[in-house]
Amino acid sequence: MNKKPKILIVDDKHENLVALETVLRDVDVDLIRAYSGNEALTATLHHDFALALLDIHMPDMDGYELAGILREEEKTARLPFIFISAVYTDNLNVFKGYERGAFSFITKPFQPEILINKVKFFINIYRQEAELNQLNEDLKNKNIDLELSNKELEAFTYSVSHDLRAPLRAMNGFARILTEDHAGHLDAEGKRLLDNIGKNSEKMACLIDNLLEFSRLGKQDIREMIVDMNKLVKDVLEDLHTANNSNKTELNIQDLPKTRGDSDLLKQVFVNLLSNAIKYSSKKENPVIEVGSSTSGQETTYWVRDNGSGFDMRYKSKLFGVFQRLHSDKEFEGTGIGLAIVHRIISRSGGKVWAESEVDRGATFYVSLPSVSNVS
Repeated sequence: MNKKPKILIVDDKHENLVALETVLRDVDVDLIRAYSGNEALTATLHHDFALALLDIHMPDMDGYELAGILREEEKTARLPFIFISAVYTDNLNVFKGYERGAFSFITKPFQPEILINKVKFFINIYRQEAELNQLNEDLKNKNIDLELSNKELEAFTYSVSHDLRAPLRAMNGFARILTEDHAGHLDAEGKRLLDNIGKNSEKMACLIDNLLEFSRLGKQDIREMIVDMNKLVKDVLEDLHTANNSNKTELNIQDLPKTRGDSDLLKQVFVNLLSNAIKYSSKKENPVIEVGSSTSGQETTYWVRDNGSGFDMRYKSKLFGVFQRLHSDKEFEGTGIGLAIVHRIISRSGGKVWAESEVDRGATFYVSLPSVSNVS
């Protein structure tokens, strides 16, 4: 439960303090009395106040002196206070009150509504500042939690990278020894099983590499720049063509506008999209891949289209999930990480990614990114 804001009321006359309490009885605050300046200073040591109401005419320490001390103390330097006086009501004293740091000045006799409204105004400000401070504190704690999570993630990726690779290397090493030194003792079935061990260990190594790459994307800084998308797609296709060593696929590439983003990360996006397009259209007699774009307002949508196997749109929610695949390994090899990487990169770049498809009639993947005005 939130505590009520506290108001310090200072006056050397008991009846004046009772009058203030009566006027403010319906305001949701706690009132703390002080009969002198010294009592008021002592009260500030034990309470955190949202507002102070100070009489000026008091023995030993008047309201002006008290205000000066309050402003010098770190704890009360920003404490708003209102002077209330029936004696020092001339303009000279009013100005003197403001010079001492008063937020307002009320002369007696006063209308109760005036005091109530002023008090409510400062209490509302106090509550808003308290809420803002709490939000900042919550944000600070969340940042601490996030830092701890990142450290745990780093520990996890270290474990994946080192602890899981070691048995894989051992498996591959023993399989290689069997193949090189003992192949003559194995029948056809034994050789097939040994070959499967090698292939599956290689697949697991690939999964580990992809998982590490995916985890690193969350921490990698975005280096924003103007990106020449024509050059980027051309470089990607040249790399993929060299890797696949095939001239079978027909490529139709439109002129693409530039965008703003991280060139290396966007290249990874189109490596994944175009390699998927090549893979899933590879079983077609005449595979065709198209790359194009459209611009609307401050956004450019790039698309990669193929005429391959496509997928069932009923399962589109799984498309960009980690290790989610809509085709079996017997149909097309894969790890289920590529599109998850695409989604993470585009999301971190402030864009969107989605897809449309029909089974056996190809698929189109769309990527929206900020457009670049007046850049040729």
